[in-house]
Amino acid sequence: MPRTTRATGLDALRDEVAACRLCPRLVEHREAVAREKRPRYVDWVYWGRAVPGFGDARARVLIVGLAPAAHGGNRTGRVFTGDPSASFLMRAMHAAGLANQPTSERRDDGLQLQDAYIAAAVRCVPPNDRPTSQEQRACLPYLVRELGLLRDVRVVVALGGFAFQSCLWALRERAGGRLNGQFTHGARCEFGPRSPVLMASYHPSPRNTNTGRLTYDMLVGVLLDARREAGLAPAAASVVAGRDGAG
Repeated sequence: MPRTTRATGLDALRDEVAACRLCPRLVEHREAVAREKRPRYVDWVYWGRAVPGFGDARARVLIVGLAPAAHGGNRTGRVFTGDPSASFLMRAMHAAGLANQPTSERRDDGLQLQDAYIAAAVRCVPPNDRPTSQEQRACLPYLVRELGLLRDVRVVVALGGFAFQSCLWALRERAGGRLNGQFTHGARCEFGPRSPVLMASYHPSPRNTNTGRLTYDMLVGVLLDARREAGLAPAAASVVAGRDGAG
């Protein structure tokens, strides 16, 4: 698929996602959050819609999270942008050579992903960060279509058990047959030559990072493994050496 055709297809899919109103509970919640806001963001015009994926159209690594954060992606309109999980993830992606900068604050902040694409299993912020299984299934076709458009993807990295399950379903839709795998941090699942390798990490949420369940080095390690698995050149030594283990 030519690069321009692929990029056009991704652009069209992003527009479709942004207009999605399939799940009444999620639509009501995302719009309520956008109206009520947090005091620190009172001057923001919240996105308040479903949040598309973003990144390199020729990505070899696809990273999938759970859902947009209420005052992160739901505010900024870009997944993993403007919240603590985003800060933790982007520092790790920069260290692994998958992003041009270690911050993700707003859609116009100059962030560019390199050989990577980021999406969410559910595209709208759910109440209490808990989508229903029906909402998870309703969003699944978007992930399947992204996999179809991102023809160079060799590795899918699922952040958390929820995303891992969605990735299993999406890969099964793409490759056919029954795909099995069990979520653990650092898991690696192969499903044959027609399917990308599925890798897993704990989600970089504050409940994981603040308790030490997921450390910065653990996440960078998974991303470097994904980079190698995807056949990418090693990350620049100067970048990887900047890992400080904080977070």
